[in-house]
Amino acid sequence: MNTTVNQSLMGLNEQGEDTKINPNFRVLTAENLEKSLQEVTEDSDLQLKLKKRKIDRNKPLQPPKTALKIGGEVFGSLGNFSLITGKAKSRKSFFLSLMAGRLLSSESNTAITGHLPNDKKKVLYFDTEQGEYHTQKALKRIEAIAGENFDNLEVYYLREDEPSERLSMIDEAIKKTENLGYVFIDGIRDLTYSINDEEQATLLSTYLLQWSATYNIHITTVLHQNKGDTNARGHLGTELVNKAQTVVSISRAKDNKDISLVEATESREKDFDGLAFEIDSDGLPYITDYTPSTSSREKRSSPTIDDLKITDILNTLFSKNKEIGYDNLWRGIKVALKEKYKISIGDNDTKELVLKLKFEGRIIQSQPRKPYTLNTNFFHKV
Repeated sequence: MNTTVNQSLMGLNEQGEDTKINPNFRVLTAENLEKSLQEVTEDSDLQLKLKKRKIDRNKPLQPPKTALKIGGEVFGSLGNFSLITGKAKSRKSFFLSLMAGRLLSSESNTAITGHLPNDKKKVLYFDTEQGEYHTQKALKRIEAIAGENFDNLEVYYLREDEPSERLSMIDEAIKKTENLGYVFIDGIRDLTYSINDEEQATLLSTYLLQWSATYNIHITTVLHQNKGDTNARGHLGTELVNKAQTVVSISRAKDNKDISLVEATESREKDFDGLAFEIDSDGLPYITDYTPSTSSREKRSSPTIDDLKITDILNTLFSKNKEIGYDNLWRGIKVALKEKYKISIGDNDTKELVLKLKFEGRIIQSQPRKPYTLNTNFFHKV
């Protein structure tokens, strides 16, 4: 690696000036480690910093503010970063568009919901892989999903730039953007010269940690999985998985390639239930009512539920709300079966039950992504 590249990765420009977000950060080498240890004294900056980092058991602390939820569970909070992984063409970028759109949207009755504070509504989106045309398409997808609430979104394409330039431009945008709350980086691999260089991997993960903590924002980034397994690629992947608040894997459904499956593989919070999405005729991603076919998973016996119990549960649920979204419906049925009738069934069995009720005409969904209503002509009151 030439001198210019080395300087860039260490946060120096061609004139040797420090351009890092934290000028005190130094890449760890045997030489500067020995020098640092020699410089440590009782009154040194390191001692002061160590004192500042000491945990006070009596200090009142508030949990980080939530930025985004999936399935009602915290996906990302301010001061942290998250990682989306998946094979090539698993539709990671489409899911990022869906996340960004829901983050900006005012809708609350959806599987993905934004919770940015009022003073941190600004969202930045960087695409390092696609050119101007396709990045603009991503922008329009996000706007269509967000509705009228997309004024706080700024989108950039960085495909034509060097890795060090991309990193510097993102750093500059984060520094200068007021009321910033969330940053998407579609393609973090393109911010480094090698995903298998341990020093660069550590440096890049440190940037994510410093950006998120210093500016109290959440960052979601994307990295491919290995071809032979589902691990995030290279030393960079290992480093990011270890440091991320949440890691999500996206894959194509084996029995339906039009469906992409989203699963939380690592999380410091409670895992959200897996969900699925597909692309509509307008090229927009949307959450879909998908469960694996019995031929694509192990066959297992499900408890028999008589019709009167189902009728009673549906009447009770829809007496409270005339319209119920898919997630709330299957979860409501599952809870009611357990609490009222002491019948426990798994998530997939409950979702299959919802599809069965839909095909039978007992519940009605006017079009994809719309909530369900009860077909009162089908039922007799219990």
